[in-house]
Amino acid sequence: MENVVKFIFGISGNVIALFLFLSPVPTFWRIIRRRSTEDFSGVPYNMTLLNCLLSAWYGLPFVSPNNILVSTINGAGAAIETVYVVIFLVFASSRQTRLRMLGLASAVAMVFAAVALVSMLALHGERRKLLCGIAATVCSICMYGSPLSIMRLVVKTKSVEYMPFLLSLAVFLCGTSWFVYGLLGRDPFVAIPNGCGSFLGAVQLILYAIYRNSGGGKAGAGGRGGKQHGGVDDDVEMAAASDAKGSNKVAHDVGGAGNADRLV
Repeated sequence: MENVVKFIFGISGNVIALFLFLSPVPTFWRIIRRRSTEDFSGVPYNMTLLNCLLSAWYGLPFVSPNNILVSTINGAGAAIETVYVVIFLVFASSRQTRLRMLGLASAVAMVFAAVALVSMLALHGERRKLLCGIAATVCSICMYGSPLSIMRLVVKTKSVEYMPFLLSLAVFLCGTSWFVYGLLGRDPFVAIPNGCGSFLGAVQLILYAIYRNSGGGKAGAGGRGGKQHGGVDDDVEMAAASDAKGSNKVAHDVGGAGNADRLV
């Protein structure tokens, strides 16, 4: 029975995480139409790609048995994020932006290759699982810190303009699903980062409930330039991008799509 419940939570985590992975599609459709990345940053997509690669590797049977659902969603996420990075490279707004993206993508590939090669050639059994689990968990927790700047902005402006409700809810549900999955599987490398994600998602929902009817800071926040918006976009994309070791990577597009609840 426990395995059935674990499987159900894993499937729900996969479904919600896929929604989060695809949430930046409107932003990239805009980039393709305008043939420019404008002020958007590619850093969150590279970081999300690294997180997906490490988590997908961790979930493979020869690293961590009985975690194939972690690999399926992160494998899909890695493919999706790779497409985003390629689009960024093709439509980079300047040569400097393209070189920076290329450097980041190369760093991502080298870090993942190093973890994969060391785990395969030098380690076995529990030591292999430990290395891969720590690498994926550290990456996830670092990315989970990103929404803190958005939450700070919400408190400062008393406006939830930059924190769409549906994405915050999806982050909470996804983190909770993978947290329970990790608990049932007695896997701290899944439970710990997603427990953090579930908690931060809950805090976002509480802030939304507090400030949803407040228009106090909207004008002030909206008056900032495109680059400021882009910076907020980066923070949120990194954040929830780490939402799970089954891990869901998300972005709220603050800078860019042109309507109130933009998905990035």
